[in-house]
Amino acid sequence: MVWNVIILGSGCAGSTAAIYAARSNLSPLVLEGIEPGGQLSLTSNIENFPGFPEGIGGLDLVDNMKKQAERFGAEYRMENVIEADLSSPPFTIKTGQETYQAHSLIIASGASARLLGLDGEKKMLGKGVSTCATCDGFFYRGQEVVVIGGGDTAMEDALYLAKLCEKVTVIHRRDELRASPIMGDRALKNPKISFLWDSVVTDILDPEKEEIEAVKVKNVKTGAETLYPTNGVFVAIGHQPNTDIFKGQLDMSPNGYLLVHDGSRTNVEGVFAAGDVHDEDYRQAVTAAGAGCRAAMDCERFLDSQDN
Repeated sequence: MVWNVIILGSGCAGSTAAIYAARSNLSPLVLEGIEPGGQLSLTSNIENFPGFPEGIGGLDLVDNMKKQAERFGAEYRMENVIEADLSSPPFTIKTGQETYQAHSLIIASGASARLLGLDGEKKMLGKGVSTCATCDGFFYRGQEVVVIGGGDTAMEDALYLAKLCEKVTVIHRRDELRASPIMGDRALKNPKISFLWDSVVTDILDPEKEEIEAVKVKNVKTGAETLYPTNGVFVAIGHQPNTDIFKGQLDMSPNGYLLVHDGSRTNVEGVFAAGDVHDEDYRQAVTAAGAGCRAAMDCERFLDSQDN
């Protein structure tokens, strides 16, 4: 069997693409990937997605999108793609369980936030530990938070949080920022932002109480460890687009994000991209959903052109 379209990823971009493709009678197959629902499934409450005045849980939102797509005929399978051959149509997609072929492909595999790898971080993700300041900053209005990182992402997050929070502390392992001079200067001059230099976070407390009380900070030069009280932790050490299997086949930015043109088209005809897999700037649920819509419409037009 050759599918009309296979969609890689089941976050906002992937499921929106599935809704549009299914409503166009394309009967899409959605391969959910290693993180069903994408990063949104790790967000406890979303208040900036249109249509939900009281907010909605991230897992609830992506689950509703999946059910909506399935209602129109999309098929979801909890499989992760490990290999792809885009050299000629039909494209071949291999998972750990099956091999599939498709006339077209929508890549919505997203980008994964880089994490510290701490037990407390994993247990408190979405419960006081966040990788998205614009998503979760509102919940810390008037409180004290820490931002971990020293690049542009960390400075952007710190500056955004400074508008909402009482105090923002940036914890950075070096004695100078890696951020661009303009972003670094803005953060350094902001009176609500302070810095802990030459420091790394070695633990996040307290998972047993299911609330953030403090981070354990180690000075990399002296080895001294201290507890630093905080209400929230924002990890801002970058994102990694999930594009490794497409290296050498699809054009990418230096950071590994897929390059698109004329909407959602990649350099391979019949292959489209949507969401965080190509978006280095916005990385929001609503922009991912819009990108999924665009990719599905571009895909439908492509398939129509092949029939004519």
